[in-house]
Amino acid sequence: MIVGALLAAGASRRFGPQDKLLATLKERPLVAHAAERLARAPLDCCFAVVSSDTVAQAVGMETVRIPAGGGQADSLVAAIRHLPPQTTHLLIALGDMPYLRDDDLALILDGDGPRCAVAEGHVSPPALFPKAWFPRLLALRGDEGAGRLLRDHPGAHCPLPAASLRDIDRPGDLG
Repeated sequence: MIVGALLAAGASRRFGPQDKLLATLKERPLVAHAAERLARAPLDCCFAVVSSDTVAQAVGMETVRIPAGGGQADSLVAAIRHLPPQTTHLLIALGDMPYLRDDDLALILDGDGPRCAVAEGHVSPPALFPKAWFPRLLALRGDEGAGRLLRDHPGAHCPLPAASLRDIDRPGDLG
């Protein structure tokens, strides 16, 4: 069973006072683009990890709520703890990456994992993790994401176009 988790609980400090996940992109909340892409992926089920009710409404899928202000690891740990016992793989996507294509996710899902996107030498989500990796992910703390773990596994790297992996960090990135 392959489960997708959309991580959408970040503090978006660089964006300013507005919640970037609710910023408008093509007449819809930014996070809605990533949520729809994940919902279309060939997964057995998917959910989002959020820290606000407003973002939960915008994603339009099952949500797991965590406290605001936590680090990247908090979202990842919450996702793993929410998985059904029969989960064999977890696909992680980010709520501030609206430009992923269906084909991009298909490439990440094409394998037993681990798999992650790579563009211009940088490891990035989306990423696929087999169940054997869950203990490693559960050990992450604070603002430590899974990138450090994936950098050491070149066989997991899946080249994707940099344009697909563009994330939104500041209001000017929406253009």
